[in-house]
Amino acid sequence: MSQKTYIHPPRQAALERRWHHIDAKGQVLGRLATKAATLLRGKQKPTYTDFVDCGDFVVVTNAKQVRLTGAKLDQKFYFSHSGYAGGAKVMPLRRQMERDPRKVVMLAVRRMLPKNRLARKQLVRLKIYNADKHPHSILNQKAK
Repeated sequence: MSQKTYIHPPRQAALERRWHHIDAKGQVLGRLATKAATLLRGKQKPTYTDFVDCGDFVVVTNAKQVRLTGAKLDQKFYFSHSGYAGGAKVMPLRRQMERDPRKVVMLAVRRMLPKNRLARKQLVRLKIYNADKHPHSILNQKAK
């Protein structure tokens, strides 16, 4: 008889999702994004499996007051291209923070997740707000 070391992954129905709150006030953007990405993927759980969506909900508040190290406000740019000739769009980080700081946090977390269908499902559970107020007042409740 052969020895089997394969452990069956947890079923989607048996997973319990918790709510986590991260206050971005004064936190460095990259470290905050790493913490949020880990919670979204569920890597802190003993039942973590990379191909099963076993992550939790993450609520980030005070995205407007996130801290950036070095000269990133002046040197970092967000680049996108429409696909057409001359369709390059370059947005400096400083202008993006003035327009919508939630997008800066969301992009930082999204780029730390794997590039697949599962990551897109996990990113839906990320909620970002500019101020202290948010509608998810009962944290650590059982998610549906």
